[in-house]
Amino acid sequence: MRDDTAGGHRRADRGGAASPDGPSGAGDGEGAWGDGLIARRVDENGGAEPYAVLPSRPPASSAALMPLAYDGNLRSRLDALRELVGLSRTRLDSGTLAEAGRVLDEAAARRRLSGQHTVVAVAGATGSGKSQLFNTLAGVTISETGVRRPTTAAPIACSWSDGAASLLDRLGIPGRLRRRPIQHPDSESPLRGLVLIDLPDHDSAAVQHREQVDRILALVDAVIWVVDPEKYADALIHERYLRPMAGHAEVTFVVLNQVDRLPGEAAEQVLDDLRRLLDEDGIALGEYGEPGATVLALSALTGEGVGELREALGQFVAERQAPARRIAADVDAAARHLRPVYVTGRRTGLSEEAREEFADRLADAVGATAAGEAAERAWLRNANRACGTPWLRLWRWYHDRRDPATGRLPSRTQADEEATARQRVEHAVRTVSERASAGLPAPWAQAMREAALRGAHGLPEALDELAGRTAPPPGRPPRPGWWPVAVLAQATMTLLQVVGGLWLLGQIIGIVPPNLGVPVLLMVAGIVGGPLIEWSCRMAARGPARRYGHEAERLLREAAAGCGRARVLDPLAAELLRYREVREQYARVTGVGAVPR
Repeated sequence: MRDDTAGGHRRADRGGAASPDGPSGAGDGEGAWGDGLIARRVDENGGAEPYAVLPSRPPASSAALMPLAYDGNLRSRLDALRELVGLSRTRLDSGTLAEAGRVLDEAAARRRLSGQHTVVAVAGATGSGKSQLFNTLAGVTISETGVRRPTTAAPIACSWSDGAASLLDRLGIPGRLRRRPIQHPDSESPLRGLVLIDLPDHDSAAVQHREQVDRILALVDAVIWVVDPEKYADALIHERYLRPMAGHAEVTFVVLNQVDRLPGEAAEQVLDDLRRLLDEDGIALGEYGEPGATVLALSALTGEGVGELREALGQFVAERQAPARRIAADVDAAARHLRPVYVTGRRTGLSEEAREEFADRLADAVGATAAGEAAERAWLRNANRACGTPWLRLWRWYHDRRDPATGRLPSRTQADEEATARQRVEHAVRTVSERASAGLPAPWAQAMREAALRGAHGLPEALDELAGRTAPPPGRPPRPGWWPVAVLAQATMTLLQVVGGLWLLGQIIGIVPPNLGVPVLLMVAGIVGGPLIEWSCRMAARGPARRYGHEAERLLREAAAGCGRARVLDPLAAELLRYREVREQYARVTGVGAVPR
């Protein structure tokens, strides 16, 4: 017996010659445990027996290990997060999406591994007694304890059942640091399925130790934080770990160790103060059956309270919900991290008033109002020419020949007008983009402004071309049906004047007998009737001229609005639609029906 024990001792010192030293092995990986089959058993008197060799177990069949299964709600949230990341890659930088990508990768990696095991890390500060608690839970002295600091230089694993090698491979724990307890067979152990990890001190002076703690804490299913009466209120553990991981309360145990050092009721007082600090950290405490962290007081040295922790761990592992709860908490944390880039407290969107204002600004830039007024004046001018007296038309013709309208405005004024129109278009685009991006998170607001700028490129030239095509055709405007009657009446008045004048001339020459009454009456009727008919036609022409001008203005406004809508408003609407889509996906990620606008 002594020879076997000594041989086992020698094999342990060599780091396990029976299997490779790395995390990989044959079959399911159980051959990679090395000297994990060798452990020191603690006797009833507290002394350590020599190393004992545990019988080698056959590798577990990979078919017997069920992969982890997520429920429908968690699968839906993960799918929504994956869709959200895909939709946001062109709008958000990789650093913003890094945490969400990590959660998706870890969720996929954990899902492929065993769902029958629960990986729990034991973490704590230097001297908190976490390694001693680790050994007490395992029933054997696996992790070294002592006064030398740091004692735990590398994470050590202890599994209560076979099939956990792939999980430990994921954590990067080599075979020489993998152990098994020896009190119970797998089928009888109340902790069957538990994989316990003893971590280095999180406040270790060695940087690589702290890095290992942070790396493994991001991968395990649950964590037992071990604190002692001296350091339970240490700001380092609260600010760096407990407070940021407040959303992971359901997979968190907080253990106040070394209560045997506290006299009388001091242990309860320290435990109450620890609960107060955890509550200030935002950690929900499952004190009355509600979901939350488990907070216990115990002594790993005397065994006081260890049974309660073992019972809580057994129930926790038996539920097999820790991996899914951990992933769900990671999704919650990623959603909280992404909230500022998806949700604001303001209402978003482009109002109808903003759209109409944009169309009005474009219409003003192309001179729709001025074009309508010009069309109205042209209609009135044509009516006056058609229905006016011949003498007045002759006077206007003479006046136009002496003072032509063309060439009055210098070319510099036209250039100034074009520059002013361009400035109006740019101002309209800038205003509508600001209205559309108001209330949006910064990345999406920037995307809205960029879309508006892209649409505004070439918009002034397009509006100029559109104005030329939409303007009323050159020449005379259409004539109403009463114009020929007015022209005939005006010709009659002119004819009366001519007849009366010739009659009077014939009386003066002596050709016609003297009779002043009739010719004078004819001339007066023609002289008075002509202007009267012209004034009546002018009054009657105001309504049709106004309608003609309004129609010309409407056509130009609609053309300008259509051009602005196609080039600016539609791209803005597409960006808003994309934002609403990602916001809906974000709502699915958070697990609620809707997100505040």
